[in-house]
Amino acid sequence: MDNNDNKEPKSEALEWIKSIVTAIIIAVLIKTFVFNTTYVLGNSMYPTLHERDRLFAIKVPLYFGGPQRGDVIVLKAPDSDDKDYIKRVIGIEGDKVEIIDGNVYLNDELLKEDYIEEGAYTHIYNENTWVVPKGQVFVLGDNREEGASKDSRYFGCIDIDSVKGVTGFRYFPFDNRFGKIS
Repeated sequence: MDNNDNKEPKSEALEWIKSIVTAIIIAVLIKTFVFNTTYVLGNSMYPTLHERDRLFAIKVPLYFGGPQRGDVIVLKAPDSDDKDYIKRVIGIEGDKVEIIDGNVYLNDELLKEDYIEEGAYTHIYNENTWVVPKGQVFVLGDNREEGASKDSRYFGCIDIDSVKGVTGFRYFPFDNRFGKIS
């Protein structure tokens, strides 16, 4: 019996182990620094997103200036340690956001919101004017029915550090809504 026959299975097993460990490390790095997946619970982003939609949340934009106005983001819920919220960025640092007579104004101009239902009325909870501090954003859910969305009207501006990713692509369900989120 040749000694090389015994070494080959051990060598092949070692190569498999190295490949598996490398794949796990790459997957963890991608999930930590590049993108993640999330799914929608509730109707706070209706009509843009529906219950059980599955989305990619990309982290790369957060390394280059943070989320921009209009981005749909995933954030750590400010009122719960075990939840994430999906909301739309309305204002970035330095912006003035006002809600007057059910309409949203950004820097004293009526905000064109083609992503909400026509005729939707944006309710307020306490305040109606916010100036977004440095390192924070103002977010709203697309569903403006009273009580439909816990967002900056409820908990104020949020720290950019609590943003987990920018969503831009719905990968499930495979229907006419599949694809880019606007």
